[in-house]
Amino acid sequence: MTSTQEPPAHATGVGSGRFRSGDLALIQLLIDQAIGDDTTLLSEADLIDEVQQIESVQASLAALQASRIRAFARAHVENHLTDDQTNRSRADVERLHRSVVAQVQLACRVSTAEARTRIANARDLHTGLDHIRGLHTAGELSAAKVTAIAVERRDLDPHQRRHLDTRLATHDLTRLGIGRLRAMTRRLVAEIAPERFRARVHAAAAERRVTLRPAPDAMSYLTAYIPVAQGAACLAALQKAFVQVQVDPAPLTRSRGQVLADTLVERLTGQTTATAVNLQVQVTVPVQALLDPTSPLPAEIPGLGPVPADLLATSDGTASLRRLLTDQGLVIGGDSRQRTFTGLLATLVKARAGNRCTEPYCDAPLRHIDHIHRHTDGGHTELENGRGVCEFHNHIREQPGWHIARTPDGTVLTTTPTGHTYRGPD
Repeated sequence: MTSTQEPPAHATGVGSGRFRSGDLALIQLLIDQAIGDDTTLLSEADLIDEVQQIESVQASLAALQASRIRAFARAHVENHLTDDQTNRSRADVERLHRSVVAQVQLACRVSTAEARTRIANARDLHTGLDHIRGLHTAGELSAAKVTAIAVERRDLDPHQRRHLDTRLATHDLTRLGIGRLRAMTRRLVAEIAPERFRARVHAAAAERRVTLRPAPDAMSYLTAYIPVAQGAACLAALQKAFVQVQVDPAPLTRSRGQVLADTLVERLTGQTTATAVNLQVQVTVPVQALLDPTSPLPAEIPGLGPVPADLLATSDGTASLRRLLTDQGLVIGGDSRQRTFTGLLATLVKARAGNRCTEPYCDAPLRHIDHIHRHTDGGHTELENGRGVCEFHNHIREQPGWHIARTPDGTVLTTTPTGHTYRGPD
């Protein structure tokens, strides 16, 4: 994945205030020089001192970035809202907030969820977290630790936030890990605002869900976000199954973890064994692998990564595989005269995207198929003009100032309202 960032002409030069934009370039130059230094002249103690100092600098730079994110968000909203107070509807503010999220996401080269977190942290650091902000700026608390604290106190009102900040100031937070910081903050929030804490618990239960993420070596993470009591009950049931296997007179050939995992699959699917799963999977197969049986190129399940072909073929269940031919990673062929991408053409676009949003740095699941050249502007519903995106990025491009185009080399270029450009993945 590559990215080009070309600020508009008005963005060059120095920034406002005493901190000039050129200072950031100087910091980058010093880092480049430090990386090339001869470390053989430093003792082990010196190296550890530098590691510690670099960690503090990272935290301070994250605090600086948070202040700039907050300033950009405020400026973007103020500059694009009409001066007529009556027209400042909630929909207008939410629309501009989405634009802020999308631009921060691209500038920071992170996912949309991470961009939302950074924006929320930038806001929260200036709304009642004075002590935490001071530690963050001084390099004593990392961005991850600040996030752990900010997330837990997000629903508090200004008075309760200041109270929490005061309570946290009585502890040496710099000596605590992320887990302890999160637990301490959660406990204090429950004491300071028990009603809000109870409401959050009920709201969280309404968000229960199951997700699947790819893991290395043709594995995956199946995650259930459920109430803690239900989670404990599920684990207890799986552990009970392992005890039953232990007391069975048959030799124990699987580890505890393997038994728990196999039992989970068997009980969810209703199959007699974990490997006897009936599946229907879309698999992309390199055309070179068909022409040359000895080709090392693996098949791939879009969104979950490469899988050895023989692994899919040895399932005890009934495997129904829909093969899509690829050449050098690109799905071949497909067009349509319809306005929307459907059928095989939609399948091809999704497979080419790996079932992930193709906007730079976004790894959200693919939800929509977008016309790169808008259909209303004469764009055709064909493979070359289609791209798979998440719901957020499909809607954000409809806002003023956003432009999407395919470049002569085949990549997709996103231009934001500030004039910055970002190249999508190849």
